[in-house]
Amino acid sequence: MRARMALKLAEIEVEIREISLHEKPAYMLQVSPKATVPVLVLPDGKVIEESLDIMFYALQKHALEGSIHGPCRALILENDGIFKQALDCYKYPERFPNKTQAEYREQGEVFLQKLESLLSKNNYLFSAEPGLADIAIFPFIRQFAAVDNDWFEVSPYLKLQAWLNYWASSELFKSIMTKHPTFAG
Repeated sequence: MRARMALKLAEIEVEIREISLHEKPAYMLQVSPKATVPVLVLPDGKVIEESLDIMFYALQKHALEGSIHGPCRALILENDGIFKQALDCYKYPERFPNKTQAEYREQGEVFLQKLESLLSKNNYLFSAEPGLADIAIFPFIRQFAAVDNDWFEVSPYLKLQAWLNYWASSELFKSIMTKHPTFAG
């Protein structure tokens, strides 16, 4: 999602190919032996295989608040590391039986509290305008909230709830959620 949002924001035209990860097409394996999504194949044949790298590529062409250095980068790396691990355990507690789902949620809440604190100062994570960190982190918070939406709606993260609702109802997000047929070639 974040790669698609960045590409859309930068007005970079791409052909979206939905991939079944259970039946990966030969073309995908040819351009990306890593066989994960997303994959962006540039006109010159260069392949970008990480969503954050695709974002950086796209946002070089579109001015967006926040840089890849300093606090913005640190927050994105925390999201992609510690928080993503907690999110995976929270979403799939049966795969991680060492703790309860509630304990995994508590681990994730450490990051939610950090975001809530940042959002108490601005409408977005680092300023009054949307930035790189907002787009990079939004899809993961959306996933976290969706695990138990009833809990999230009554949680103490009021600023984070408003921020999530903003992004989930944004035209940018809606524009990238169009369903595409699964690519078989």
